Amino acid sequence: MQLERLIAALAPTDVVGSAAGEIRELAYDAREVPEGSLFFCIPGARVDGHDLAGQAVARGAVALVVERRLAVGVPQLVVPSVREAMPRAAVAFFGDPTAELPVVGITGTNGKTTTAYLLSSILSAAGLRPGLLTNVERRVGTTVQQAALNTPEAIDLQRLLRQMLDGGNRACVMEATSMGSTQSRLEGTRFAVLVFTNLTQDHLDFHGAMADYFEAKRRLFAQAAIAVVNVGDEYGAQLAAELPGVVPFRREDDLAGIDLKLRGAFNKENALAAAAAARSFGVDEAAIKRGIEAVERVPGRFEVVDEGQPFTVLVDYAHTPGALEATLEAARELTRGRVVCVFGAGGDRDRDKRPQMGRIVAELADIGIVTSDNPRGEDPAEIAADVADGLDLSIELDRRRAIERALELAREGDLVLVAGKGHEQGQEIAGRKLPFDDREVVRDTLRRLRAPA
Repeated sequence: MQLERLIAALAPTDVVGSAAGEIRELAYDAREVPEGSLFFCIPGARVDGHDLAGQAVARGAVALVVERRLAVGVPQLVVPSVREAMPRAAVAFFGDPTAELPVVGITGTNGKTTTAYLLSSILSAAGLRPGLLTNVERRVGTTVQQAALNTPEAIDLQRLLRQMLDGGNRACVMEATSMGSTQSRLEGTRFAVLVFTNLTQDHLDFHGAMADYFEAKRRLFAQAAIAVVNVGDEYGAQLAAELPGVVPFRREDDLAGIDLKLRGAFNKENALAAAAAARSFGVDEAAIKRGIEAVERVPGRFEVVDEGQPFTVLVDYAHTPGALEATLEAARELTRGRVVCVFGAGGDRDRDKRPQMGRIVAELADIGIVTSDNPRGEDPAEIAADVADGLDLSIELDRRRAIERALELAREGDLVLVAGKGHEQGQEIAGRKLPFDDREVVRDTLRRLRAPA
């Protein structure tokens, strides 16, 4: 694309240098700059992209988008906000893919991934070959890719949407996060349908207050043709009162003879969300039924790990107070024995939810073991102390040993819930991501416990 066309899309306040020239790619990471790129100097919390402009030029950038003039010998487009300019450029550069590709988005605190998998299965049953963007995986055309951010950066998102169109996808199902909304990653993306699942405390280290967290979700609906809203949720009811023509659903609704394979009342709610969205998208009831019934598991979401043991083991991504409560309530319904819960709280994140999570486990589980989740830059012992303060919970900071202890304690008929990391295959500790998969640790331990002495 000619630089002049991107200048027209961005309407910069100033252009430094020549406006002529060809742009072959867009980039925002100075470590990955293809030859001929327009590089976006994003000011970040830890690193300012303006400081990396020289590195980006050395690696192939032929022009920059900046918030201030730099002493670098390539054209510069000066804009008030590089982050806000990035999606506008990406939409123009990749040919506005959501003008052709209908997107069904899911936003909310809990249930996004499972609802996305159910919707993907429904749209597949309807013959639409949907693309899929979740924090578990990305399906683009006929390929499956590893996920990174739940909601990709604007350049990556518009590129993926264009690749879906080119790869034969006739729809896209994606998670739409509050951070993606706040950081303008979703600007310019049209939603044929946008689903609101619920809102419970999370990400307040980023948003500051629940009102701001809700606003980040709410503003996305200005980009949606149809809003599907869980009116059984307090914030969903508020949203439905503000928006015209909402398609409502609530947990008490009937799934109309559908045999839902996924366990737990919260998964019924996810299935109802998917069904309501699919109907709004024009999918018939037969395809909805086939699609929901085809989903037997979602990676790391209330996922059963069975090695022939006489008790149930579930691995789940629940890492918020609301999700942990719903998951433990569902676990209690599945067993007449004891519920043993291994859980933790993430470091460098909302500290206020830690004691809430501890209280929930102390109240709803028979045995609670606090361990490390992703401590990141914090001391795992301090995080665990925040969670367990004054509660009848034990602490085992070694996550592997905590899981082993829970499985060793389990008796016939019990249920062990390993919560917090779900599908994740690494543990973030002091700036490093170490290999760790709860499901594999559970399998290895169960096999060892069953092995003859």
